[in-house]
Amino acid sequence: MRRVAVTTLSTAAGVVLLLSLKPHQSHPPAVSAPRPTTSTPATAVTGTRTGDFTGDAIDTRYGPVQVSVTLDKGRLTAVHVLQVPSESGRDQEIAARAVPRLNEEALGAQNARIDAVSGASYTSEGYIQSLQSALDKAGE
Repeated sequence: MRRVAVTTLSTAAGVVLLLSLKPHQSHPPAVSAPRPTTSTPATAVTGTRTGDFTGDAIDTRYGPVQVSVTLDKGRLTAVHVLQVPSESGRDQEIAARAVPRLNEEALGAQNARIDAVSGASYTSEGYIQSLQSALDKAGE
């Protein structure tokens, strides 16, 4: 009987110790889909270019994404989304949540090196690629 009590008490103590341990938090990557490699690195626009520049339409799993940028003396002042996936209500919901965050990040970074929006990986990747395309055209 004593063995049973000791075993039960030891098991309970072990479970309490295991439950009190906190696992090391590692953050998963923001983008689950692999990013295609391009020959042009993401760069900020330099110089004194002013005007509107339209990026390429990027086909994603859920539909095309295309943006245009407005530059004032080489400074990114606005990003306009021309196309985003919008076939379903879910596509529209994702775009409505992701696009403002992507615009804010792009304007803050002044380049296409921005983080993807969690839950909108494909839209984010298309946005980033189209944004880089527009910035490349402005740099020509």
